[in-house]
Amino acid sequence: MRGCSFHADDVECRNTPPGTSDEMPNLSLRRIGLERLYMQMADVMVKEGWKEAGYEYVCIDDCWPSHQRDAQGRLQADPKRFPGGIKKLADYVHSKGLKLGIYADVGKNTCAGYPGSLGYYETDAQTFADWGVDLLKFDGCYMDRTLLGEGYINMSHALNKTGRSILYSCEWPLYEWPIRQPNYTAIRETCNHWRNFDDVFDSWSSVKSILDWTASHQDIIVPSAGPGGWNDPDMLVIGNFGLSHDQQESQMALWAIMAAPLLMSNDLRDICPRSKELLQNRRIIAISQDPLGKQGYRTLKVDSFEVWERPLSKNQLAIAILNKQEIGGPRGYVIGAVPGWKTCDPLCNVTQILPQYKEMGIQTPHSRLVVSVNPSGTALLTVTPISKLHWQDMSVKHKHPTVL
Repeated sequence: MRGCSFHADDVECRNTPPGTSDEMPNLSLRRIGLERLYMQMADVMVKEGWKEAGYEYVCIDDCWPSHQRDAQGRLQADPKRFPGGIKKLADYVHSKGLKLGIYADVGKNTCAGYPGSLGYYETDAQTFADWGVDLLKFDGCYMDRTLLGEGYINMSHALNKTGRSILYSCEWPLYEWPIRQPNYTAIRETCNHWRNFDDVFDSWSSVKSILDWTASHQDIIVPSAGPGGWNDPDMLVIGNFGLSHDQQESQMALWAIMAAPLLMSNDLRDICPRSKELLQNRRIIAISQDPLGKQGYRTLKVDSFEVWERPLSKNQLAIAILNKQEIGGPRGYVIGAVPGWKTCDPLCNVTQILPQYKEMGIQTPHSRLVVSVNPSGTALLTVTPISKLHWQDMSVKHKHPTVL
């Protein structure tokens, strides 16, 4: 599964669980230490069905290293946060059938001020390989932006030189957009996925800003996505406290439409059942991981609705209908108004996945099927074309009349 993981974002810097404020005391983290926290998350991923659903990486973000390199110039883990070292943690994560991700920076320092990899690309790549790291998130702080591309390419070469397969997550375009349009051909040749826009926060306004930026730049970024390289709109904040359940469904649905890496930033030990069910929804994950590997895009914006569509394998189509209104009640949307509805010719089968699973039956190009969408919620559907010959054959086999 592409880059799907538990991701303890910022927890190692702040010593607070994801989604809580910096001022809140966190006795649990002080008591168990970060090394144990990651081991607990790996345990939960196996025991609570996350691994079975396809989530496979446990990722460490900034603030994990010591402020000083060792005598050989190698990065080393903070002895208080990770007393056993990263190799021990990697071995534990691997013993659970999972993979370990780690954070570093292309520049002189990380964003939080820890040692960066500038001047140490080959050393750090080999260190990560020796530890058994499986994913590298490579940030872009404290770096001359005119040299970003060179730095990211050099680290890519260094990782390949180690001989270990390490998924390479870049922030190259994120830091280059303020000065010029990034070269996505070069980025795709260098990275496995890449951030384009601001960090996500646990708020609906943050999620909306990412969707708006993606839609306004889709003609540039969508063509670069496909098997081996993906646009990364940042992490899923589902299971925290800032989004309503409808908004959580919207993020999950639209991240699947965008073929985004599914990286969760939450505490799996204490996640509400509805959020867990949403994150483990196999039908949504199947859209996210569809083997055709085409990123979806916004196809219509009208009357406070947005329509996003993604071509799927076997000529299927995934449709997300987002209600941008944030007040009032549910509103209806006629699915025949979706630009891609022409795929329903002469017939199609429609399945609603969100807000609840529902088989909506065989439809025609002229069907007036209406889906109900809550404020700031999303209806997620799949459309499967059916030829009349195939439908007639099915009708005979199942001995029931065709009702349209």
